[in-house]
Amino acid sequence: MSKKYMLLFLIMVMAILTACGESDSTMETSASKADGDKSKNEGVYEPVSVKTKNGPIQYEEMPRRVVTQDLHTLELMLTLGLEEHIAGTVGANPDHVLPEFEEAFSRIPVVSRGMQPSKEVLLEVDPDFVYAGWDTLFQEERLGSVKKLNELGIKTYTHESSNIIGPTLDDVYQDIRNIGLIFKVEDRADELIESLQHSIRDVGKQIDEQIGTVEEPVSVFIYDSGTDIPFTATQTILTEMIRLAGGENIFGDIPKNWTTVNWEDVVERNPKVIVIMDYGEMTAEQKKDVLFSNPALTGIDAIKNDRVAVMPLDYTFEGVRIPTTIEMLAKSFYPEAFEN
Repeated sequence: MSKKYMLLFLIMVMAILTACGESDSTMETSASKADGDKSKNEGVYEPVSVKTKNGPIQYEEMPRRVVTQDLHTLELMLTLGLEEHIAGTVGANPDHVLPEFEEAFSRIPVVSRGMQPSKEVLLEVDPDFVYAGWDTLFQEERLGSVKKLNELGIKTYTHESSNIIGPTLDDVYQDIRNIGLIFKVEDRADELIESLQHSIRDVGKQIDEQIGTVEEPVSVFIYDSGTDIPFTATQTILTEMIRLAGGENIFGDIPKNWTTVNWEDVVERNPKVIVIMDYGEMTAEQKKDVLFSNPALTGIDAIKNDRVAVMPLDYTFEGVRIPTTIEMLAKSFYPEAFEN
């Protein structure tokens, strides 16, 4: 009997040890899975490479303290839900922020109201990333070169479509994709692009339904500033938006973004509509007075028929306002299509 009890005891011990081993194994597996889920939730940043006009840029970690330059880069970040990454902004006028962004903007420090802050002002907010609207920001007398900023641990990205001649919507969309890739919000970027495309198609559809195919675009002169010699936009995104609204920039053939022309050239090309850029020391009304008081312009169609459209500067950049801008332009070109 003692041998029988001893055998039963040994069997019970072996069963307990086996169960403990299985429990330990299960606990290890569960712990490993939990660590994996935790890692996934915390977001392990996989390095990305973004192609730019100056070559590829490698991003090794998620930017946490971003400084944006100008309103169109800030609004893109906010539209993509990246407010928590923004440490400050420069060159963005609080009075010009879209209503849907006013609350978020109120929480973002304005590092500088000027477009070109010094490096010292920038470093006060301890950024690890600068998202520039204009590549002139990275000149030595301003923030310094991209290379020197990188040496300080500050990565950069310049809104490419704002800094090339003749940008298209595809260039703007690529900027959106690049920001989506850097901040790992590719799905949001794709959704934004789709939304912009849908809104732009709606404007074109309304023109087609009311007027039909535009065979002869409305000729447009963009007046920025200048009295003796006018300053105008040539091949900027505004020229592309004018085209999509059914117009044609009379100086869109000049391979520059901005340039000066002669009043004689304006008269010769005889625009049917003048778009006044609303910004700067002169008001839009004062700029209109310059145009209508110029005796050389009295014979052009836009002046004779009082066809003038005022365009706020913030609506002329490569950002989320593009559909609204196209609609504003289309309404000034074809008011009959938008009466109802």
